[in-house]
Amino acid sequence: MKINTLNYIIFCINTLFLISCSGVSDSVVPSRSLNLPEWEKERVLAAADKYLLEEPVTLTSFSSPRSAGGKHDFFSEGDYWWPDSTNPDGPYIQKDGMTNPENFVDHRKAMVRFSVQVAAMTAAYKITGEKRFAAHAVKHLMAWFVSGETRMNPHLLYAQAIKGRFTGRGIGIIDTIHLIEVAQSIIVLNNAGVFTPQEIADIKQWFREYIQWLTTHQYGKDEMNAKNNHGTCWVMQTAMFAKLVGDEAVMDFCRYRYKEVLLPGQMAADGGFPLELKRTKPYNYSLFNLDAMAAICQILSTEKDDLWNYTLPDGRQLKKGIEFMYPFIADKSTWKYPPDVMFYEYYPVRQPSLLFAGIAYKEMKYIELWRTLDPDPKNEEVIRNFPIRQPILWID
Repeated sequence: MKINTLNYIIFCINTLFLISCSGVSDSVVPSRSLNLPEWEKERVLAAADKYLLEEPVTLTSFSSPRSAGGKHDFFSEGDYWWPDSTNPDGPYIQKDGMTNPENFVDHRKAMVRFSVQVAAMTAAYKITGEKRFAAHAVKHLMAWFVSGETRMNPHLLYAQAIKGRFTGRGIGIIDTIHLIEVAQSIIVLNNAGVFTPQEIADIKQWFREYIQWLTTHQYGKDEMNAKNNHGTCWVMQTAMFAKLVGDEAVMDFCRYRYKEVLLPGQMAADGGFPLELKRTKPYNYSLFNLDAMAAICQILSTEKDDLWNYTLPDGRQLKKGIEFMYPFIADKSTWKYPPDVMFYEYYPVRQPSLLFAGIAYKEMKYIELWRTLDPDPKNEEVIRNFPIRQPILWID
């Protein structure tokens, strides 16, 4: 990506000035000190121009005989579950961290494609104002959430199933993390007046029904109460979807979960996440959980309730998590824990936590590091854990 040298120098000067100013109480660096449209334009438009030539593809284009659901029901299988060599026709057995390439993931891939394309086209529209990008994004949104022939049912009853054990699990709710940037794209497009009243009403109704399922079905409750990144991702998703539909009660509940459950239950005194560090992919999961917590702060923080600076009595706050991981992102060779059993070589990528925290904490070094990292990873496992790809949608 080409960098406009003059604009970058101006950005550095402005940011240093903001950091050094006395009497500045706002917790967020004004976005005018960043030049995201200039930084992102070439990358975004190259992708969006390509996606304009591609038609929507929803989950109804794929099916699996192992799914207990129907044509419109999302289905996936647990990544780390494999056939039992001692009983080939029996229930699958677990190999933590080892992805089974034979499992059904076509619905997940379709959802990732949907997220990638809608976000890129919405970002292109935000940069250029060209309606062709917005119109194509709306076409995808209507196919996934409204059209009777192609829509997805608003639940995850059959996600991360395990052959011979479960037709679906609460843990499968993590598969819809890729809808958070779709939801943010909808907000951007709606603020720009792109939708007809009926279109936005129908789209929001889908998300209202999904929030209802997430908050009342036992699978949703199980995932909400998960102790690790799954619990974090439940809050991240539910908060984003509630923000889209304007459900303040659910947003307040998500703030409560962050303050009273996630932060005290998952972060150690040094800022690390012990439940992630003990996994077979400690580096990946630490980055993933940090990104999800940063996304929660980005989604839910207000002037009156700033989650970025919410601090527990013992001093733990999200800034400690950023400080813990920053050296290992800047130089992975300093990682003092076991390497991940798979895909370790593909990390880090352009972790959104760095950008969001750089703005929130007025730390230019986070933003500078973020800019050096790969914004468009190609490895499927990395993409699966990388749901925020278009920062211009998140920063005004």
